[in-house]
Amino acid sequence: MYTAQGRIKQSELLTQYMPLVRRQALTLQVRLPASIELDDLIQAGMVGLLEALGRFDATQGATFATFASQRIRGAMMDELRTRDWLPRSVRRSARAVDSAVRQLEQQLGRAPEENEIAQHLEMPLSEYQQLLNDTNSGQLLPFEELVADGGEPSNNELANSPFEQLLDGQQRQTLIEAIEALPEREKLLMALYYQEELNLKEVGAVLGVTESRVSQLHSQAVSRLRARLHDSA
Repeated sequence: MYTAQGRIKQSELLTQYMPLVRRQALTLQVRLPASIELDDLIQAGMVGLLEALGRFDATQGATFATFASQRIRGAMMDELRTRDWLPRSVRRSARAVDSAVRQLEQQLGRAPEENEIAQHLEMPLSEYQQLLNDTNSGQLLPFEELVADGGEPSNNELANSPFEQLLDGQQRQTLIEAIEALPEREKLLMALYYQEELNLKEVGAVLGVTESRVSQLHSQAVSRLRARLHDSA
């Protein structure tokens, strides 16, 4: 794997780790809207792998496999962050939901129920649930959106997140409290989706609900987290 001078044989590593790029792309794709092409993720991941080959320093202690995996995933995340697949009207509606959740939590002193949020927004429950489905497509990577650094939050169930070290103490504590305040089913959903890395269909099988319902609950959980983070800002 190394030359006599200790430098990585890049061509050998490139060949060795190309399957890792594809595996990570496949794992990510099943959790994203259908409009996201596998080839786009693979292309971004290859950029990350090449970057890893150029920047890896064996004297820093980390293995190349670990370093490359982080760079590959990071490059794919960067690619996704450059995309804006939600119409402006849906984004406005998503902000309205965030605002409604925030106001109701302040008024009620607890997490509001779905019907309470829908009533506050002056729309039928079915329309509110459809709105959750619409907004969820742009929130399948919510922790990257919630945290400016791009790190994922953690609570006791998510404590082993590979991005935990990217959060400062205050951010981490705020996110722990926000996640702990989620209704139990939504908290379980987030743990299954982000820690266990199940896709929406698999989460639905665990919770005993449809994939569409998981999408709604996920979007609602994101709104609750954003409301909490907004209040602490």
